[in-house]
Amino acid sequence: MTSTPPPSSPSGLDPEIAARLKRSADGLVPAIAQQYDTGEVLMLGWMDDEALHRTLTTGRCTYWSRSRREYWVKGDTSGHFQWVKSVALDCDADTLLVQVDQVGAACHTGARTCFDEDVLLKEAASVDTQGADSGVPSLDQ
Repeated sequence: MTSTPPPSSPSGLDPEIAARLKRSADGLVPAIAQQYDTGEVLMLGWMDDEALHRTLTTGRCTYWSRSRREYWVKGDTSGHFQWVKSVALDCDADTLLVQVDQVGAACHTGARTCFDEDVLLKEAASVDTQGADSGVPSLDQ
């Protein structure tokens, strides 16, 4: 079983955008959904060219489900919509940041975000280059 989106006719994605994307071996780009007004990281989904095109043109997040092998629009079955506010490509052109207005839970478990339940590190102590604990991370390393 493959998670690769099915071959299809060319998507409507702007060819200039498509040419810039660096995709995984299965043709996908990770898309981080973030609450536009609070900065809260909500979830990570996957998009191919068609999913990105749909997201950019409909104002609703469309993802490629690797497990179900189909497109899904956030909220169509759950009622927990993601209304797109902006879409940005990172500096390496291999990750999308989709700022959304999330209505309801973002996680399929019903949690507000996919990152609420399993926090591995709450707060890290920082040490400056002199070895004194200043509470402020140093970038001079």
